[in-house]
Amino acid sequence: MPWLYTIGMYTAGPAIRLAFRPRVEGLENVPRTGGAVLASNHLSVADEWMMGAVVPRHIAFWAKDEYFNTPGLKGWFYRALMNSLGAIEVRREGGRAALTAFDAAIPALRAGDLVGVFPEGTRSPDGRLYRGRTGIARLALLADVPIIPVGCIGTDAVQPIGTVIPRLGPKVTIKFGEPVDVTGRTMDSSSLRAITDEVMSRIQKLTGQEYVGRYAPPKKQ
Repeated sequence: MPWLYTIGMYTAGPAIRLAFRPRVEGLENVPRTGGAVLASNHLSVADEWMMGAVVPRHIAFWAKDEYFNTPGLKGWFYRALMNSLGAIEVRREGGRAALTAFDAAIPALRAGDLVGVFPEGTRSPDGRLYRGRTGIARLALLADVPIIPVGCIGTDAVQPIGTVIPRLGPKVTIKFGEPVDVTGRTMDSSSLRAITDEVMSRIQKLTGQEYVGRYAPPKKQ
């Protein structure tokens, strides 16, 4: 387990649970050992650190490539932080570059790690749940691991988009659904879409969000 994540499990994790008192449901659905993809809705940056605080295992989150490629001192800090947490870089320009996340995630899953993915690809701009991208299905099939649907509720009130300092007070609930078994499923496009839609449907049932049948709009620069 990456050294900083290990330290955080015994320091930041308990502090987050004490300060925010998140309600946790279905944690028994997260396997104690073995690889699995944690597929969550995405309302806030707080989704990641809140999930990390309540799951007693290392989660290798997919993280946008800006955290790894920003120039200067700020970039050095972000790279060091992401690497020490065991995050996996996701490059979004497409082609071979976009597959580097799979190159890192598949060995981690096969070695028994958890990988955290946000299928919407970006934070929801309005609190609704948007169509999922099929990378989660492809990842689970290639690594031969289950997908655990995760629903984060209230994290957008703790750390709204654009804010840096989390707010105390809002109620947060993290729900873990029953695993989606991909054993025997094929890698064709229709199967990938069916698996992804099934996962998104389960996330929607966990959160109660309104579902939007299109991809989330890209973040404005």
